[in-house]
Amino acid sequence: MAKLNFGGVEENVVTREEFPLSKAREVLKNEVVAVIGYGVQGPGQSLNLKDNGINVIVGQRKGSKTWDKAVADGWIPGETLFEIEEAAQKATIIQYLLSDAGQIATWPIIKKHLTPGKALYFSHGFGITFHDKTGILPPNDVDVILVAPKGSGTSLRRLFVAGKGLNSSYAIYQDATGKAKDRVLALGIAVGSGYLFETDFKKEVYSDLTGERGVLMGALAGIFEAQYNVLRKNGHSPSEAFNETVEELTESLMPLVAENGMDWMYANTSVTAQRGALDWRHKFRAATEPVFDELYKSVSSGKEAERVITTASKPDYREKLDAELKEIRDSELWQAGATVRKLRPQNN
Repeated sequence: MAKLNFGGVEENVVTREEFPLSKAREVLKNEVVAVIGYGVQGPGQSLNLKDNGINVIVGQRKGSKTWDKAVADGWIPGETLFEIEEAAQKATIIQYLLSDAGQIATWPIIKKHLTPGKALYFSHGFGITFHDKTGILPPNDVDVILVAPKGSGTSLRRLFVAGKGLNSSYAIYQDATGKAKDRVLALGIAVGSGYLFETDFKKEVYSDLTGERGVLMGALAGIFEAQYNVLRKNGHSPSEAFNETVEELTESLMPLVAENGMDWMYANTSVTAQRGALDWRHKFRAATEPVFDELYKSVSSGKEAERVITTASKPDYREKLDAELKEIRDSELWQAGATVRKLRPQNN
Protein backbone atom coordinates (compact mmCIF):
# COMPACT_ATOMS: atom_id res chain seq x y z
CA MET A 1 0.00 0.00 0.00
CA ALA A 2 1.37 3.37 -1.02
CA LYS A 3 1.04 6.62 0.90
CA LEU A 4 0.38 9.68 -1.22
CA ASN A 5 0.92 13.19 0.10
CA PHE A 6 -1.75 15.74 -0.83
CA GLY A 7 -0.45 19.09 0.40
CA GLY A 8 0.69 17.62 3.71
CA VAL A 9 -2.23 15.18 4.07
CA GLU A 10 -1.24 11.53 3.69
CA GLU A 11 -3.63 9.00 2.19
CA ASN A 12 -3.46 5.24 1.75
CA VAL A 13 -3.90 4.22 -1.87
CA VAL A 14 -3.59 0.88 -3.66
CA THR A 15 -2.55 0.71 -7.30
CA ARG A 16 -2.75 -2.06 -9.87
CA GLU A 17 1.03 -2.41 -9.62
CA GLU A 18 0.86 -3.09 -5.88
CA PHE A 19 -2.17 -5.38 -6.14
CA PRO A 20 -2.10 -6.86 -9.65
CA LEU A 21 -5.00 -8.72 -11.23
CA SER A 22 -3.10 -11.99 -10.81
CA LYS A 23 -3.16 -11.50 -7.03
CA ALA A 24 -6.86 -10.60 -7.15
CA ARG A 25 -7.60 -13.81 -9.01
CA GLU A 26 -5.64 -15.81 -6.44
CA VAL A 27 -7.56 -14.22 -3.54
CA LEU A 28 -10.92 -14.85 -5.21
CA LYS A 29 -10.23 -18.25 -6.79
CA ASN A 30 -12.49 -20.14 -4.38
CA GLU A 31 -15.18 -17.47 -4.11
CA VAL A 32 -18.57 -17.27 -5.81
CA VAL A 33 -19.40 -13.62 -6.31
CA ALA A 34 -23.12 -12.87 -6.69
CA VAL A 35 -23.95 -9.44 -8.07
CA ILE A 36 -27.42 -8.63 -6.75
CA GLY A 37 -29.10 -6.04 -8.94
CA TYR A 38 -28.56 -5.19 -12.59
CA GLY A 39 -29.35 -1.49 -12.70
CA VAL A 40 -26.74 1.26 -12.36
CA GLN A 41 -23.59 -0.50 -11.07
CA GLY A 42 -24.51 -4.16 -11.60
CA PRO A 43 -23.84 -4.51 -15.34
CA GLY A 44 -20.44 -2.80 -15.35
CA GLN A 45 -19.10 -4.50 -12.23
CA SER A 46 -20.37 -7.99 -13.10
CA LEU A 47 -19.15 -7.91 -16.72
CA ASN A 48 -15.74 -6.60 -15.67
CA LEU A 49 -15.45 -9.32 -13.04
CA LYS A 50 -16.40 -11.97 -15.58
CA ASP A 51 -13.94 -10.66 -18.15
CA ASN A 52 -11.23 -10.67 -15.48
CA GLY A 53 -11.77 -14.37 -14.83
CA ILE A 54 -13.69 -14.18 -11.56
CA ASN A 55 -16.45 -16.72 -10.81
CA VAL A 56 -19.45 -14.38 -10.88
CA ILE A 57 -23.20 -14.87 -11.09
CA VAL A 58 -26.04 -12.34 -11.25
CA GLY A 59 -29.16 -12.22 -9.08
CA GLN A 60 -32.13 -10.33 -10.45
CA ARG A 61 -35.91 -10.51 -10.39
CA LYS A 62 -37.13 -12.74 -13.21
CA GLY A 63 -39.44 -11.06 -15.69
CA SER A 64 -38.05 -7.58 -15.05
CA LYS A 65 -36.51 -5.37 -17.73
CA THR A 66 -33.15 -5.73 -16.02
CA TRP A 67 -33.43 -9.54 -16.16
CA ASP A 68 -33.90 -9.22 -19.91
CA LYS A 69 -30.94 -6.83 -20.09
CA ALA A 70 -28.78 -9.36 -18.23
CA VAL A 71 -29.77 -12.07 -20.71
CA ALA A 72 -28.94 -9.71 -23.59
CA ASP A 73 -25.52 -9.11 -21.99
CA GLY A 74 -24.76 -12.84 -22.06
CA TRP A 75 -25.81 -14.06 -18.61
CA ILE A 76 -27.45 -17.48 -18.87
CA PRO A 77 -30.57 -18.27 -16.81
CA GLY A 78 -29.94 -21.26 -14.54
CA GLU A 79 -26.17 -21.10 -15.08
CA THR A 80 -24.96 -17.56 -14.36
CA LEU A 81 -28.28 -15.72 -13.90
CA PHE A 82 -30.66 -16.55 -11.04
CA GLU A 83 -33.47 -15.14 -8.97
CA ILE A 84 -32.11 -12.95 -6.17
CA GLU A 85 -32.58 -15.48 -3.36
CA GLU A 86 -30.98 -18.35 -5.23
CA ALA A 87 -27.97 -16.21 -6.19
CA ALA A 88 -27.55 -15.06 -2.58
CA GLN A 89 -27.69 -18.65 -1.38
CA LYS A 90 -25.01 -19.77 -3.87
CA ALA A 91 -22.65 -16.86 -3.14
CA THR A 92 -19.70 -16.60 -0.81
CA ILE A 93 -19.51 -12.87 -1.58
CA ILE A 94 -22.77 -10.95 -2.07
CA GLN A 95 -22.34 -7.70 -3.99
CA TYR A 96 -25.42 -5.76 -2.90
CA LEU A 97 -25.88 -3.37 -5.83
CA LEU A 98 -29.61 -2.72 -5.75
CA SER A 99 -30.81 0.86 -5.32
CA ASP A 100 -30.94 2.10 -1.74
CA ALA A 101 -34.72 1.61 -1.72
CA GLY A 102 -34.28 -1.83 -3.31
CA GLN A 103 -31.76 -2.81 -0.64
CA ILE A 104 -34.24 -1.96 2.11
CA ALA A 105 -37.00 -3.99 0.47
CA THR A 106 -34.82 -7.02 -0.25
CA TRP A 107 -32.83 -7.05 3.00
CA PRO A 108 -34.81 -9.85 4.73
CA ILE A 109 -33.99 -12.20 1.83
CA ILE A 110 -30.31 -11.27 1.77
CA LYS A 111 -29.86 -11.41 5.53
CA LYS A 112 -31.21 -14.95 5.60
CA HIS A 113 -28.32 -16.09 3.40
CA LEU A 114 -25.51 -14.25 5.21
CA THR A 115 -24.09 -17.37 6.77
CA PRO A 116 -20.79 -17.28 8.74
CA GLY A 117 -17.70 -16.49 6.66
CA LYS A 118 -19.49 -14.85 3.76
CA ALA A 119 -18.83 -11.27 2.69
CA LEU A 120 -21.39 -8.53 2.08
CA TYR A 121 -20.16 -5.95 -0.43
CA PHE A 122 -21.59 -2.50 -1.05
CA SER A 123 -20.76 0.27 -3.53
CA HIS A 124 -22.46 2.90 -1.38
CA GLY A 125 -22.35 3.47 2.37
CA PHE A 126 -26.02 4.47 2.61
CA GLY A 127 -27.61 1.27 3.92
CA ILE A 128 -25.04 0.69 6.67
CA THR A 129 -24.52 4.32 7.72
CA PHE A 130 -28.23 5.04 8.04
CA HIS A 131 -29.10 1.58 9.41
CA ASP A 132 -31.52 3.14 11.89
CA LYS A 133 -33.62 4.14 8.88
CA THR A 134 -32.85 1.25 6.51
CA GLY A 135 -32.84 -1.67 8.95
CA ILE A 136 -29.68 -3.04 7.31
CA LEU A 137 -27.63 -4.56 10.14
CA PRO A 138 -25.44 -7.51 9.04
CA PRO A 139 -24.67 -10.34 11.44
CA ASN A 140 -21.32 -10.19 13.27
CA ASP A 141 -19.84 -13.26 11.58
CA VAL A 142 -19.60 -11.92 8.01
CA ASP A 143 -17.21 -9.46 6.38
CA VAL A 144 -18.79 -6.14 5.42
CA ILE A 145 -16.83 -4.25 2.77
CA LEU A 146 -17.22 -1.49 0.21
CA VAL A 147 -15.81 -0.56 -3.19
CA ALA A 148 -17.32 2.63 -4.60
CA PRO A 149 -16.32 3.50 -8.18
CA LYS A 150 -16.22 7.27 -8.65
CA GLY A 151 -18.61 7.30 -11.57
CA SER A 152 -21.46 5.45 -13.17
CA GLY A 153 -21.42 1.74 -13.96
CA THR A 154 -21.58 2.70 -17.63
CA SER A 155 -18.36 4.71 -17.29
CA LEU A 156 -16.72 1.88 -15.34
CA ARG A 157 -17.48 -0.54 -18.18
CA ARG A 158 -16.51 1.83 -21.00
CA LEU A 159 -13.16 2.62 -19.42
CA PHE A 160 -12.51 -1.07 -18.73
CA VAL A 161 -13.20 -2.00 -22.35
CA ALA A 162 -10.85 0.81 -23.40
CA GLY A 163 -8.10 -0.62 -21.19
CA LYS A 164 -8.40 2.13 -18.58
CA GLY A 165 -9.82 2.34 -15.07
CA LEU A 166 -12.15 4.39 -12.89
CA ASN A 167 -10.81 5.34 -9.46
CA SER A 168 -12.68 3.84 -6.50
CA SER A 169 -12.79 4.23 -2.74
CA TYR A 170 -12.70 1.19 -0.47
CA ALA A 171 -13.69 0.57 3.13
CA ILE A 172 -13.98 -2.21 5.68
CA TYR A 173 -16.88 -1.96 8.12
CA GLN A 174 -16.49 -5.42 9.62
CA ASP A 175 -13.69 -7.99 9.35
CA ALA A 176 -15.09 -11.23 10.71
CA THR A 177 -12.84 -13.62 8.81
CA GLY A 178 -9.49 -11.86 8.82
CA LYS A 179 -9.73 -11.84 5.01
CA ALA A 180 -11.77 -8.67 4.55
CA LYS A 181 -8.86 -6.53 3.38
CA ASP A 182 -7.67 -9.00 0.77
CA ARG A 183 -11.24 -9.54 -0.37
CA VAL A 184 -12.04 -5.84 -0.77
CA LEU A 185 -8.80 -5.00 -2.56
CA ALA A 186 -9.12 -8.00 -4.87
CA LEU A 187 -12.69 -7.06 -5.75
CA GLY A 188 -11.70 -3.41 -6.22
CA ILE A 189 -9.04 -4.34 -8.75
CA ALA A 190 -11.20 -6.98 -10.44
CA VAL A 191 -14.14 -4.63 -11.06
CA GLY A 192 -11.81 -2.34 -12.97
CA SER A 193 -10.61 0.34 -10.56
CA GLY A 194 -7.76 2.55 -11.71
CA TYR A 195 -6.56 2.87 -8.14
CA LEU A 196 -8.22 2.50 -4.73
CA PHE A 197 -8.21 5.06 -1.93
CA GLU A 198 -9.17 4.33 1.65
CA THR A 199 -12.28 5.70 3.34
CA ASP A 200 -15.03 4.48 5.68
CA PHE A 201 -18.74 3.88 5.10
CA LYS A 202 -19.85 7.14 6.71
CA LYS A 203 -17.38 9.35 4.86
CA GLU A 204 -18.23 7.63 1.58
CA VAL A 205 -21.93 8.32 1.86
CA TYR A 206 -21.50 11.86 3.19
CA SER A 207 -19.16 12.82 0.34
CA ASP A 208 -21.26 10.96 -2.23
CA LEU A 209 -24.57 12.57 -1.29
CA THR A 210 -22.93 15.99 -1.10
CA GLY A 211 -21.25 15.55 -4.48
CA GLU A 212 -24.38 14.33 -6.25
CA ARG A 213 -26.48 17.19 -4.92
CA GLY A 214 -23.61 19.62 -5.43
CA VAL A 215 -20.98 20.00 -8.15
CA LEU A 216 -21.52 16.67 -9.88
CA MET A 217 -25.21 17.03 -10.66
CA GLY A 218 -27.47 19.37 -8.68
CA ALA A 219 -25.34 22.52 -8.59
CA LEU A 220 -24.11 21.98 -12.13
CA ALA A 221 -27.64 21.69 -13.51
CA GLY A 222 -28.78 24.75 -11.57
CA ILE A 223 -25.84 26.86 -12.76
CA PHE A 224 -26.39 25.76 -16.35
CA GLU A 225 -30.02 26.87 -16.11
CA ALA A 226 -29.18 30.19 -14.46
CA GLN A 227 -26.55 31.23 -17.02
CA TYR A 228 -28.62 30.04 -19.98
CA ASN A 229 -31.65 32.00 -18.73
CA VAL A 230 -29.61 35.20 -18.27
CA LEU A 231 -28.17 34.95 -21.78
CA ARG A 232 -31.59 34.32 -23.31
CA LYS A 233 -33.17 37.23 -21.38
CA ASN A 234 -30.48 39.46 -22.84
CA GLY A 235 -31.25 38.53 -26.43
CA HIS A 236 -28.81 35.71 -27.15
CA SER A 237 -30.04 32.86 -29.35
CA PRO A 238 -30.64 29.35 -27.95
CA SER A 239 -27.66 28.06 -29.94
CA GLU A 240 -25.34 30.75 -28.62
CA ALA A 241 -26.61 30.45 -25.05
CA PHE A 242 -26.24 26.65 -25.05
CA ASN A 243 -22.79 26.64 -26.62
CA GLU A 244 -21.46 29.25 -24.18
CA THR A 245 -23.05 27.49 -21.20
CA VAL A 246 -22.74 23.74 -21.79
CA GLU A 247 -21.10 22.72 -25.05
CA GLU A 248 -17.82 24.57 -24.60
CA LEU A 249 -17.53 23.32 -21.03
CA THR A 250 -18.17 19.65 -21.75
CA GLU A 251 -16.51 19.36 -25.15
CA SER A 252 -13.53 21.67 -24.74
CA LEU A 253 -12.68 22.89 -21.25
CA MET A 254 -13.40 19.92 -18.96
CA PRO A 255 -11.16 17.60 -20.99
CA LEU A 256 -8.35 20.12 -20.42
CA VAL A 257 -9.05 20.15 -16.67
CA ALA A 258 -9.09 16.35 -16.61
CA GLU A 259 -5.81 16.24 -18.48
CA ASN A 260 -3.68 18.55 -16.32
CA GLY A 261 -5.78 20.54 -13.86
CA MET A 262 -7.62 23.86 -13.63
CA ASP A 263 -4.50 26.02 -13.73
CA TRP A 264 -3.36 24.32 -16.94
CA MET A 265 -6.77 24.89 -18.50
CA TYR A 266 -6.57 28.58 -17.55
CA ALA A 267 -3.06 28.80 -19.02
CA ASN A 268 -4.36 27.44 -22.32
CA THR A 269 -7.19 29.94 -22.78
CA SER A 270 -7.16 33.60 -23.82
CA VAL A 271 -5.94 36.34 -21.49
CA THR A 272 -9.49 37.74 -21.43
CA ALA A 273 -10.87 34.38 -20.29
CA GLN A 274 -8.07 33.88 -17.76
CA ARG A 275 -8.53 37.26 -16.11
CA GLY A 276 -12.29 37.01 -15.92
CA ALA A 277 -12.25 33.46 -14.55
CA LEU A 278 -9.61 34.19 -11.92
CA ASP A 279 -11.46 37.26 -10.68
CA TRP A 280 -15.00 35.86 -10.70
CA ARG A 281 -14.18 32.47 -9.13
CA HIS A 282 -13.88 34.19 -5.72
CA LYS A 283 -17.38 35.66 -6.06
CA PHE A 284 -18.87 32.30 -6.98
CA ARG A 285 -17.05 30.54 -4.13
CA ALA A 286 -18.28 33.13 -1.61
CA ALA A 287 -21.82 32.90 -2.95
CA THR A 288 -22.05 29.10 -2.98
CA GLU A 289 -20.01 27.96 0.03
CA PRO A 290 -22.88 28.71 2.45
CA VAL A 291 -25.16 26.57 0.26
CA PHE A 292 -22.64 23.70 0.43
CA ASP A 293 -22.42 24.11 4.22
CA GLU A 294 -26.21 23.82 4.39
CA LEU A 295 -26.12 20.81 2.09
CA TYR A 296 -23.47 18.96 4.12
CA LYS A 297 -25.40 19.53 7.34
CA SER A 298 -28.53 18.15 5.70
CA VAL A 299 -26.58 15.07 4.60
CA SER A 300 -24.80 14.43 7.90
CA SER A 301 -27.98 14.94 9.94
CA GLY A 302 -29.75 12.19 8.01
CA LYS A 303 -32.35 14.54 6.49
CA GLU A 304 -31.29 13.70 2.93
CA ALA A 305 -31.40 9.97 3.66
CA GLU A 306 -34.85 10.29 5.20
CA ARG A 307 -36.08 12.20 2.14
CA VAL A 308 -34.67 9.58 -0.24
CA ILE A 309 -36.22 6.68 1.67
CA THR A 310 -39.61 8.36 2.10
CA THR A 311 -39.87 9.62 -1.46
CA ALA A 312 -38.49 6.57 -3.26
CA SER A 313 -40.77 4.20 -1.35
CA LYS A 314 -43.95 5.85 -2.63
CA PRO A 315 -45.80 3.80 -5.28
CA ASP A 316 -45.98 6.75 -7.68
CA TYR A 317 -42.28 7.68 -7.37
CA ARG A 318 -41.32 6.43 -10.83
CA GLU A 319 -44.24 8.26 -12.43
CA LYS A 320 -43.32 11.54 -10.71
CA LEU A 321 -39.64 11.06 -11.59
CA ASP A 322 -40.52 10.62 -15.25
CA ALA A 323 -42.48 13.88 -15.11
CA GLU A 324 -39.54 15.74 -13.52
CA LEU A 325 -37.10 14.39 -16.10
CA LYS A 326 -39.52 15.26 -18.91
CA GLU A 327 -39.64 18.84 -17.65
CA ILE A 328 -35.85 19.05 -17.95
CA ARG A 329 -35.77 17.25 -21.30
CA ASP A 330 -38.48 19.47 -22.79
CA SER A 331 -36.94 22.74 -21.57
CA GLU A 332 -35.51 25.04 -24.21
CA LEU A 333 -32.02 24.62 -22.74
CA TRP A 334 -31.89 20.86 -23.25
CA GLN A 335 -33.88 20.91 -26.48
CA ALA A 336 -31.15 23.24 -27.76
CA GLY A 337 -28.63 20.70 -26.47
CA ALA A 338 -30.28 17.87 -28.39
CA THR A 339 -30.06 19.92 -31.58
CA VAL A 340 -26.43 20.91 -31.00
CA ARG A 341 -25.40 17.29 -30.32
CA LYS A 342 -26.82 16.25 -33.70
CA LEU A 343 -24.61 18.86 -35.36
CA ARG A 344 -21.35 17.53 -33.89
CA PRO A 345 -19.13 16.32 -36.76
CA GLN A 346 -18.83 12.75 -35.45
CA ASN A 347 -22.63 12.40 -35.58
CA ASN A 348 -22.94 13.46 -39.22
